Amino acid sequence: MAQKRYESAAEALDGLLFDGMTIMAGGFGLCGIPENLILAIREHGTKDLTVISNNCGIDDFGLGILLATRQIKKMISSYVGENKEFERQYLNKELELEFNPQGTLAERIRAGGAGIPGFYTKTGLGTLVAEGKEHKDFNGETYILETGLVADLSLIKAWKADEQGNLIYRKTARNFNPMMAMAGKTTIADVEDILAPGALSADQIHTPGIFVQRLVKGQFEKRIEQRTTRPRAA
Repeated sequence: MAQKRYESAAEALDGLLFDGMTIMAGGFGLCGIPENLILAIREHGTKDLTVISNNCGIDDFGLGILLATRQIKKMISSYVGENKEFERQYLNKELELEFNPQGTLAERIRAGGAGIPGFYTKTGLGTLVAEGKEHKDFNGETYILETGLVADLSLIKAWKADEQGNLIYRKTARNFNPMMAMAGKTTIADVEDILAPGALSADQIHTPGIFVQRLVKGQFEKRIEQRTTRPRAA
């Protein structure tokens, strides 16, 4: 079996990056994002990227750092409300955006990973989302055609892995990561801990190692984009 573990994010990305490529990046807000791999892409300088991700981080963290360096050409996203630089670039026509209802984005990624080229949904019918898309009636109801999504490279974040690439995610940090792991031609997992083969219970594994080509153990800052607190009770 080929060695999947790499010593750094830069080494894990070696030979995979090229200008104009499409990248999927896991995460919801700043939860479950491949922090170390995103930073390594910034340092590499790969540009004209199409990035498929629920959102684009914040101005100084997550995918937002690739916006700051103008490495992203297009975002395929669901929620973009936490990033002022995203707003500025989009309104100034410096950034392309393919906007998706959140459930539609998740299903497009899942479909791509399952080898399904398209599916029909009612979500977005009668809105800007439906413009230019095929409409079809089923049982007297109208649906729109959405296409599956695949990427040259999927960057995902996991809690635990073994050296064979089997992955476990932690709670809501799972989010888009499992489906993106299946939808990339190559998948790299940025993980908190890498264990020996057999250390993970087969019943606990969320993503089988067959979908993961490379692993790197990273250090994670795990920021919170909006911290909301209240005074402690007396």
